Amino acid sequence: MSSSRIGLGLDLDLGTGTGTGTGTGTGTGQRIVAVKPITVPVPGRSVDLQVKVTAPLSGRNLPVIVFSHGNAWSLDGYEPLVDRWAAAGFIVVQPTHLDSRRNGIGWDDPRFATIWRVRIADLHAVIDGLGDILVQAGGLETRVDRERIAVVGHSWGAQTAGAILGARVLDADGVPGEDFSHPAVSAGALIAATGTGDTLTPFAAEHLPFMRPDYSTMTTPALVVAGGRDRSQLSTRGPEWFTDAYLLSPSPKSLLAIAEGEHTLGGLAGEAVAETTDEDPARVALVADAVSAYLHDALKIDDAAWTALSDTAATGDGTWSIVGK
Repeated sequence: MSSSRIGLGLDLDLGTGTGTGTGTGTGTGQRIVAVKPITVPVPGRSVDLQVKVTAPLSGRNLPVIVFSHGNAWSLDGYEPLVDRWAAAGFIVVQPTHLDSRRNGIGWDDPRFATIWRVRIADLHAVIDGLGDILVQAGGLETRVDRERIAVVGHSWGAQTAGAILGARVLDADGVPGEDFSHPAVSAGALIAATGTGDTLTPFAAEHLPFMRPDYSTMTTPALVVAGGRDRSQLSTRGPEWFTDAYLLSPSPKSLLAIAEGEHTLGGLAGEAVAETTDEDPARVALVADAVSAYLHDALKIDDAAWTALSDTAATGDGTWSIVGK
């Protein structure tokens, strides 16, 4: 997550239909469909919770990714990721959180202080209401595998998803807060996830006091994705801040480190968006395909793509690497 309101060269064939020869688009010939907006009932929420559902046109027993966007974004962002995941066989559900630009809730709005909790509640509402959401998305409820649900997030969305995986938030005295994990979630991926809160800048400490994650309780299997050039204005540490979710959480975890990646890792939120400082469609394709390959493995669907990707990393030139524990 960045204080600038951020939602923030590899073409791979990973063996699951997620590979590409171009680094753009969905990466396959698989046709996908998106339905939006779908309203999810949430009593007491100041703005209706709306979601977008993207899915392959064919296939059954489809696993689910619930995706949490970065600060200020919405269900209309992150198509370079979402489209590839749908083409790889996932149903992807994207909520619009309260901090979306379209809601006009800035740093100084009194509601901002509790948005981090509303974000987590949004993901719970989506997971708990998944059946009705998929009915409204054109009968997808008959094609879903409800036993295979993952959460993924980018930037602030990664901290939100991390809470669903078991991470907690430390208070000012270092005491862990509530357990927000969801029993239906079997795996996840955290992209550019917030590090620990002991090195927050004065701005972050004032406006984002919830940015104190405790990863010691994040037991759910997860892939952490970090960029080697991701220097946050919210922490006095360097890019290693974004590896805390891997280093400080219990196994099983994996880390995809991309040496030249900055906070949007090539433009995850969309092509040529303002926040992208390292535009590289092939880098985005790598992130998207690595997440889908990891989740196919972690959800016990097929381990071939993740094994192939790990083997490629082991013999590569160091521009990206994968480690696990």
